[in-house]
Amino acid sequence: MKKAVIMLVEDEESLASFLITELELEGYEVIWAKDGREALEIFNEKEITLILLDWMLPVYDGLTVLRRIRQSSNVPIIMITARSQTSDISMALDQGLDDYITKPFEIEELLARIRVALRRLGQEKAEKHDYHFGPFEINLLKHQFMVDGKQVHLTPKEFSLMAALIKEPGVVQTRDDLLNEIWGYNFDGQTNNVDVYIRALRNKLGKYRDLIKTVRGIGYVLGDEQ
Repeated sequence: MKKAVIMLVEDEESLASFLITELELEGYEVIWAKDGREALEIFNEKEITLILLDWMLPVYDGLTVLRRIRQSSNVPIIMITARSQTSDISMALDQGLDDYITKPFEIEELLARIRVALRRLGQEKAEKHDYHFGPFEINLLKHQFMVDGKQVHLTPKEFSLMAALIKEPGVVQTRDDLLNEIWGYNFDGQTNNVDVYIRALRNKLGKYRDLIKTVRGIGYVLGDEQ
């Protein structure tokens, strides 16, 4: 089986050395980038399976690296950060971050989060990639969403919401289910986060916005005549 390739983006040499040793013991191939610019250069040259990304980095900080990678890739990214403010974490999650772990941390927790991210990635690759409903088409691997054959740009969260709805048209998705699936069980936000992103998603659907139905007090459904 081909090894997962993890890019570790960390400027603190002692921590990087420790993490590289632990990750290699787990059977991963590790590529080390010491700053944000080097990370982007490596990412453009190598086939990376998962990224461990420090927030505070020289040249480009972790958030900048995250934003630039998300312009072209949905590779799993776990942020390693000393920041613990909810506003900081929420901002990073909104930019497409998959998970985060705050310093200091136990290595076993980080390894567990890596396993979860890789397992989810494996499930995505194994599942059906293309879904259609009415004027909508979505490709999970290419991260493309089309309306009437024309590509519509969605943020990572909007894309995940659309994917959840289009996989099961006619099936009501509760706010809690959507929150858990897209933001994760550890997310501290409120269910109205779902409402905010649904509103933004509808705005991008134009004349088809009403195909996402609100089921009062429960959640949302695609194309069901409620």
